[in-house]
Amino acid sequence: MTKVYLIRHAEAEGNLYRRIHGHYDSLVTENGKRQIEALRRRFASIPVDAVYSSDLTRTRTTAEAIYIPRSLTLTTKRELREIHMGSWEDKTWGEVVREDPESMDRFVHHPLQWGVPGSESFLDMQRRMARSVSEIAERHPDQTVAVFSHGTAIRSVLCHFSERRPEEVYSIAHSDNTGVSLLEFHEGKARIVYQNDNSHLDQEISTFARQKWWKNREGEFTDQNLWYRPLDPGGEAELYLEARRDAWELIHGSTSGFSGRAYLEDALSAAREDPGTLLCAMLGDEAAGILQMDLFREGENGVGGIPFYYMKPKFRGAGLGVQLIGQAVSMSRPRGKSILRLRVAPENARAVRFYEKYGFRKTGEEAGLVGTLYVMEKAIGYGEGPNPQKGKA
Repeated sequence: MTKVYLIRHAEAEGNLYRRIHGHYDSLVTENGKRQIEALRRRFASIPVDAVYSSDLTRTRTTAEAIYIPRSLTLTTKRELREIHMGSWEDKTWGEVVREDPESMDRFVHHPLQWGVPGSESFLDMQRRMARSVSEIAERHPDQTVAVFSHGTAIRSVLCHFSERRPEEVYSIAHSDNTGVSLLEFHEGKARIVYQNDNSHLDQEISTFARQKWWKNREGEFTDQNLWYRPLDPGGEAELYLEARRDAWELIHGSTSGFSGRAYLEDALSAAREDPGTLLCAMLGDEAAGILQMDLFREGENGVGGIPFYYMKPKFRGAGLGVQLIGQAVSMSRPRGKSILRLRVAPENARAVRFYEKYGFRKTGEEAGLVGTLYVMEKAIGYGEGPNPQKGKA
């Protein structure tokens, strides 16, 4: 009998930023790293003979919990990837719900009828996943194997091995990040021992503990997911100035010394260089925040700057602010940026804690218009990481 532990990757950027990542190669988050450590402890006393993962970074990184402590070779298989989301890749769920609600409804309720330009069908994904997992089991008779894959891909293969019809894929529960399922293969047949177990995760690090979408079939519609539109600093000058004024008062306690004209002129200049770098974050039809990027003027090719990062008061503390980091990553990475850089007043302790929570680290100090500013940076490049032994199959 062969045991196959089927494990979902740790929390990655798409999970945190509420973006659609199928084949998009996203990174594990700070919280995801804690989940990986919890997974390592869970498997510390479990014998494992071989480790496989999809070839995407988030699964390979998660697999380190098992193959590195045992000095095993990690074998990567493209066939273990998530479903390819085609033209939806790296869009926000909020954008897709707004722009293509009919396709979104099919994705949530009728997956076999879903398809967008460039996407993979659910049936094709399920077939390659079932074939790949079966081949891995056949390759390791009477051994124990860990296989790292993705949420929808794992649901599809569990649906297959539980002998349900493909259209019943959503009768399989969602898995938390690093959730574990155990399959036993004997004489070509598979038995599901358990599925989607996340008992190794404390509530503080469980992704699902702070999200609601997975609890019902209306999931993607019920969470608060942002979308973005260009902000015109000329036609919407007052919206921009109001945000700048509020941010200044929050930090300094009054609007004394505030120079709206200087900020507006800078925004106009940046928008002329690249109109897509000044965005209004929208929740439904309401403006929720502003993201201003500087992808040219930091003076270093690999650095993407964030001159202004703002959420309106009524939207603060609702878990939405982190989605703007996701948008900044999405804008910067395709342009070859491996670092995000911003400045923050040390008096704004809440903002400093927020940025630190999501991977920004203080790298220096600079003089600001009033007082000193912390320079904070977040790495967004891929890098190899500790992956000394890797094979492909």
